[in-house]
Amino acid sequence: MKVNFKTIQQDIDAVVARDPATRSRLEAVICSSGLHSIMFHRFNHWLWNHDFKLTARILSQAARFLTGIEIHPGARIGKGFFIDHGMGVVIGETTEIGDNVTMYHDVTLGGTTVFGKDGKVTAKRHPTIGNNVIIGSGAQVLGPIKIGNNAKIGSNAIVTKDVDADTTVVGMAAHRVAELNRGRKKGKAFAAYAVVEHAKDPLEEKILQLENEVAELKKMLNSREK
Repeated sequence: MKVNFKTIQQDIDAVVARDPATRSRLEAVICSSGLHSIMFHRFNHWLWNHDFKLTARILSQAARFLTGIEIHPGARIGKGFFIDHGMGVVIGETTEIGDNVTMYHDVTLGGTTVFGKDGKVTAKRHPTIGNNVIIGSGAQVLGPIKIGNNAKIGSNAIVTKDVDADTTVVGMAAHRVAELNRGRKKGKAFAAYAVVEHAKDPLEEKILQLENEVAELKKMLNSREK
């Protein structure tokens, strides 16, 4: 990703366009912590791609200290990116973000797949976010999933599956899914963000079962009517 003045200008314009409390480019440059974080990241990402990885990590930690926003220098972020309020945002290493994306405070774009079958760290652990996506405050988008263009993720939503383009998703109800230690060897129970891969959601399973039963009943009623 090539970084130039035009890219930075688009980031500045995104703040002015989407934050009604910011009245000018100058105010955005001086007062927007989200803009400060993305400007840091543009430089850190360049360092990362040119194999100055330790320097990039050190500077990203400095940016985190100054802005309260943690962006790994390996993350790929498109133009016109805007973080409103900013504090508490976490963006992981293999995250990919498209153009004109808006995020609010306390959002996590986290990785859940840590180790592959070969025991090595997997190449893609974090989400891929499409263009023109809006992610509300407190949302958790976890794992190597895809969020389609123009999607909207509601505040405090927990998203662990792909989201189609032009779709709005909400919800965060918690319920028992699986025992982390059951059937696993000692020392192998770690699950990043406490997300268990391939674990079946019992609530979703029950809904699918009910849908199948209703479909069967409809077939029986139709056959009797005939």
